[in-house]
Amino acid sequence: MPEADSFEQVYREHFRFVWRSLRRLGVPESDASDATQDVFLVVHRRLGEFEGRSKMTTWLYGICMRVARDRKRLAHNRRRSDEEVHLEETADERVDVAADAERRQGMQLLEALLDELPIEQRAVFTLYELDGMGGDGIAELLDIPIGTVHSRLRLAREAFERNLKRLKARERFRSAPAGG
Repeated sequence: MPEADSFEQVYREHFRFVWRSLRRLGVPESDASDATQDVFLVVHRRLGEFEGRSKMTTWLYGICMRVARDRKRLAHNRRRSDEEVHLEETADERVDVAADAERRQGMQLLEALLDELPIEQRAVFTLYELDGMGGDGIAELLDIPIGTVHSRLRLAREAFERNLKRLKARERFRSAPAGG
């Protein structure tokens, strides 16, 4: 590790990357600050062990994946009432309330579909589809072969599509008239 990489420098340079990565890996916004702190606690403890054989972002992303996986495991053990959408604020005439509600609904759908993916597939899928990163960049960031990137992306796309079709079918069933 180059001597110039102090904890403060790593924190300053990579905070946004860590926060965004955790969100893409399924950490709810309400937990993103705590999860980011968890990542940087690991960084603080282990920065001296980082040998620079990979990029700093590759090392950080691996820590993010472990933190996100642990938080997801813990979330299954408790009820998440803070995830509900509350529209108690007074309407602002400058805001298109219907468009905002539709955007929130779309984000909830996206999160639900991404939550169905194994974290390794979710990582590749979100880096490619949402962050616009190429296969080579993903392979380097995750420190995996390019073939693994393509395989995980294919599997993630198939699962995403399958889950979306299942969800749409469920919605059609719910909205169908009774006794028809």
